[in-house]
Amino acid sequence: MGITDSFTSTEPLPWLQVSRGARGALRLSVGGEWTSRQAAMLDPQLRAIDVRGASDAEIDGSAISELDSTGGWLLVRTKLTFEAAGLRVPLFQVPERYVALLATIEAEHVVEPVKIVERDTLKAFLERVGRATHNILIQGIGILSYLGRVTLEWLESIYAPRGNLRVTALVHQIEEVGINALPIVGLLLFLIGIVLAYMGITQLKRFGAETLTVDILGAGLLREVGVLITAIVIAGRSGSAFTAQIGTMKVNEELDAMQTIGLNLVDVLILPRVVGLVIALPFLTLYADVMGLIGGATMCYLDLGMTIPAFMRELHSAVTVNTFLVGLIKAPVFAYVIGMVGCYEGMNVERNAGSVGKLTTRSVVESIFLVIVLDAGFAILFSIMGI
Repeated sequence: MGITDSFTSTEPLPWLQVSRGARGALRLSVGGEWTSRQAAMLDPQLRAIDVRGASDAEIDGSAISELDSTGGWLLVRTKLTFEAAGLRVPLFQVPERYVALLATIEAEHVVEPVKIVERDTLKAFLERVGRATHNILIQGIGILSYLGRVTLEWLESIYAPRGNLRVTALVHQIEEVGINALPIVGLLLFLIGIVLAYMGITQLKRFGAETLTVDILGAGLLREVGVLITAIVIAGRSGSAFTAQIGTMKVNEELDAMQTIGLNLVDVLILPRVVGLVIALPFLTLYADVMGLIGGATMCYLDLGMTIPAFMRELHSAVTVNTFLVGLIKAPVFAYVIGMVGCYEGMNVERNAGSVGKLTTRSVVESIFLVIVLDAGFAILFSIMGI
């Protein structure tokens, strides 16, 4: 073979040599250290190789003494350049210890071309709407499917107990989602009670009906505000914790280990959390109602001079047991939805830390959205029933 172009130097510096055979076959011989430190020097030399008139090309890297991912990419890129020019590359040789590296680079270098999305067109807008609608439907179907599975497991644990509901884990979850949430729930509802009473007093003073503040406060807190605010707080506090805990276990491959030893993930992880939340949220709602009424009574005393006995008498005449039960009935339903969504998103976490944060945020948003939708549904149902 006759040499047409040559760039040489002594090792350990990299070198390359380009030669052509009698039939126009191009041969690229390389050696020395092909690392990121030498990439700036090698890149223009490789780009300058003239492939005109050649039908085949060979890349002989058997003389390479050191190769890293940057040097490997330069060789892979050169091979791709030859192939793009219509040349066959029957030989692509490197020392045995670098074969796996080049195979990985060659297999994973392909990326999809960047697509410039025209977001200002009607077609692009309709595509985004359709894609979002499809994702919402898929997410809804997934949650409903998981809801059915967990519900069946729960009913089985009640009617055909086989020791699959772990009492210790259940008590721990009741403590975590219930007892430990008392301070934040109590403080928030006390302050909300003050705000509601203040707004009622401010507006009703214009009509000389300040005492009706107690009626509005009692009905609003017991029917709607108490359970709704408590559910939202628990969705942000405990629902997100469920997703983060289960998601982290999945990232650390703990769920795989549990399945390998034959444990049922629903029995071990899902049921204690969901059942614990269903048990705890009604009691939290009762506590929230009491704290909200205390806050409202405090505001009425400070602004109207209404004593506690007078407040209680007005409250007794304004609300009934049904008013209290309407709010309390919602609590287990909200708790079930919050627990289900939190656990479902945790099981869907991918094996990376970014997915844990993303799905934790999604679980909070979905839980709060579903709680408000259910609350609106309850309001319509109770209105139809005349409750």
